[in-house]
Amino acid sequence: MKTTYTSLLVIAMLTLLLSNQIQVSVAVTCSPVQLAPCLGAIMSSSTQPSKACCDKLREQKPCLCGYMRDPNLRQYVNTPNGKKVANTCDAPLPNC
Repeated sequence: MKTTYTSLLVIAMLTLLLSNQIQVSVAVTCSPVQLAPCLGAIMSSSTQPSKACCDKLREQKPCLCGYMRDPNLRQYVNTPNGKKVANTCDAPLPNC
């Protein structure tokens, strides 16, 4: 009987520990306007992306394929400077 209670206690503790490790995924709202902090770096090869740019780029990463398919946005995202900014921010453009 004592072994059963101990086993249940261990299982309960493991469950609590593992539940803290589970990450909740948050849906990203795809909005190219969110990448406005990156515009200077994308338009000029001599401008380094800011921390705000990199943060937004990593946040919007699930949206990049959609942006690359959009003819109006492709000219900014899928360019040598756009790729450079993405790589500098450690958020390389996905293969879509």
